[in-house]
Amino acid sequence: MILTMLELLVAFSTVWFTTSHGSYRSPIYRAGVQYPFNNHTLSWKERVDDLVSRLTVDEISDQMAYGGRSTHAPGIPRLGIKPYPWGSECNRGDAEAGPATSFPQSIGLAATFSSETLFLVAEATGVEVRAKFNNYSRHEYYGEHTSASCWSPVINIMRDPRWGRNQETYGEDPFLSGVMVTAYVKGLQGNHDRYIRANAGCKHFDAYGGPENIPSSRFSFDAKVTERDLRMTFLPAFKMCVDAGTYSLMCSYNSVNGVPACANKRLLTDILRDEWGFKGYVISDEGAIEFIMSGHNYTANVIDTVAAAVNAGTNLEDGPYKMTYFAYISKAVAQGKLSEAVIRKAVKPLFYTRMRLGLFDPPALNPYASLDPDNVVQSPRHRNLSLLSAMQTFVLLKNNGFLPLPTGKTWNVVAVVGPFADNVYGMFGGYAPEPDPKYVITPRKGLQNIAHEVRYSPGCLNSDPACNHYNNTDIARAVNGTEIVFVFLGTGAGIESEGNDRNSTDLPGHQLQLLKDAAEYSASAPLVLVLMNAGPLDISWAKQNPRVVAILECFFPAQATGEALRRILFNDGPMANPAGRLPATWPMHLDQYPPITDYTMENRTYRYFTAEPLYPFGYGLSYSKFTYRSLDIRPTQVRYGDVINIDVYVSNDGPRYDGEEVVQVYVQWNNLSLPSPHLQLVSFGRYPIKNGFGVTAHFEVPLERLAVWSDHPPGFVTLKGAYTVYAGGQQPNQKTAAPSNLLTGTFVVI
Repeated sequence: MILTMLELLVAFSTVWFTTSHGSYRSPIYRAGVQYPFNNHTLSWKERVDDLVSRLTVDEISDQMAYGGRSTHAPGIPRLGIKPYPWGSECNRGDAEAGPATSFPQSIGLAATFSSETLFLVAEATGVEVRAKFNNYSRHEYYGEHTSASCWSPVINIMRDPRWGRNQETYGEDPFLSGVMVTAYVKGLQGNHDRYIRANAGCKHFDAYGGPENIPSSRFSFDAKVTERDLRMTFLPAFKMCVDAGTYSLMCSYNSVNGVPACANKRLLTDILRDEWGFKGYVISDEGAIEFIMSGHNYTANVIDTVAAAVNAGTNLEDGPYKMTYFAYISKAVAQGKLSEAVIRKAVKPLFYTRMRLGLFDPPALNPYASLDPDNVVQSPRHRNLSLLSAMQTFVLLKNNGFLPLPTGKTWNVVAVVGPFADNVYGMFGGYAPEPDPKYVITPRKGLQNIAHEVRYSPGCLNSDPACNHYNNTDIARAVNGTEIVFVFLGTGAGIESEGNDRNSTDLPGHQLQLLKDAAEYSASAPLVLVLMNAGPLDISWAKQNPRVVAILECFFPAQATGEALRRILFNDGPMANPAGRLPATWPMHLDQYPPITDYTMENRTYRYFTAEPLYPFGYGLSYSKFTYRSLDIRPTQVRYGDVINIDVYVSNDGPRYDGEEVVQVYVQWNNLSLPSPHLQLVSFGRYPIKNGFGVTAHFEVPLERLAVWSDHPPGFVTLKGAYTVYAGGQQPNQKTAAPSNLLTGTFVVI
């Protein structure tokens, strides 16, 4: 058929509409043209190879350059390829992209010690992300955070309590983080044998754990990391992410031993691809390509910067801050700084991912293409999951027997005070999805019916967690003559978040004074302290003071905070007996830690910590008493390649509550011929146990999980000799401990 000139103009014209996010309408494409890359009966490799072979160098440059939240990969009308937006924030719900269910912040999800819970949260997140993407795509809208490709999860190690982004992580332990990221990737991406629901993007690769801004900028910081710490602390969770099947990783802002992460061939190619076999794409953090030159002074000009990043293994730029560097890829090729073969290889994982999302196949073949936001976004199932997962995150740090509160009792007067008592913004944390306000329950709202009169005072002006302006008179008014005082303190995203480190673990501003005043002005009323924070806080006064009868760490529970809190306080319903465990060590004081800029792991995390903590990793109380009765380890003599089977029997001895117990298995190296952690979590599980009954927890620990790094020759080594096994609801040998016992055993590597 011969097309008229008018038809040709229409076929290649572009229609735009303008929104608050900018102009994003796609071109009008020719219909009916079929290429081999559209043939779903061919192999993925054949299809990707065919598509990429048809691209010009300029088209490849455009596909690799526009991966940022404010940009999108342009369409290629002559091939019928539509635009694609490359990034959504999906750490615990579809964030910053319109209404979505908001699940607890990641640090709280880590405190569940439940990979099953994280899988369900990631699955729900993936369903909502994909449904919204389907809707955006149908309307040809490619705005900010409208993608089916996620910049999540964050799996950096919580190595320092001051780091602003601790809330986005799964805590301080590489194994815990790895188990959680495995659940996240599988839950988000789905289990279809051909298509993925959405794709994960683990970040930030690597050795990124502060500082953000104190005392120096992340955009220019150089993390000096030993090979042993890199291999034993910073890399393992990313290796487990790759093994779980992620399609993407994000390289970080910082340098690692003098080389910016996004230009670091050793990280992005030698380790990630050659050692681990990663086949996906690497996207830069926002503006990280630019900072290779402007922050790290690693390169002298734009072309060299582009060549360094692409040759190292970065496939896609998330930017810009000032300019889009990868837009100069074609010029780098023309100048001989990049080869055409390199960029053709680099663009292939981008199209492979889009094909696995089903974007080049008939929608009828892809079950995820039919997901509709009207049916799944903020569905009753997802809202209930938000509530139950929030309840599982809570860690009971102190309880003198005051909790749980008696079910059905109504008090005359109680007080809810503090900057987090009725602070909607404060209970979400950073990168939070935005639920419909009718589904948001603050603590004040959740507790409004437990007494005839519920008095309220934020104490701090405008409920500002910084609490620089404090009204003790109003606190005195609220707590005087009350029967219980609930005090809500913490940090919030304004104090610890991306771009905001802390220089202290003290309660911010006048918060400690607020707590002391609540105790003074309430006569003898019991105080229940409820915390909303990510990094550790110095609450030693509350821990030691008998007026504070209970302390509950809630992290950032999100939309269902108030109802989750009410149920936990009253032990009302399933999962209401607290069983969360701290996913990070809380130090007594910051002098116990090295400076945040020192990347040694010495005296960091429970694995290397030598001082007495305020609260140890893995700590948490329950309303029930658990007893560990037997530990069976087999075989007791093992060789490389063997799996160690561990059975632990634990009973719930009441006094009268059903509950959940987090069974933790630690191993200690007795052969110290190579530097090793003092202790290592090697397995765990969260088990519901009815009052008066018990369960046998079964764990399988591959011996390779206990390998340590040797510098000479370089590589992992399984040390021969005896190992000690500890099984219980906590770490061994801790001064601050749960009342349950621990069991010990041994095995020998021969």
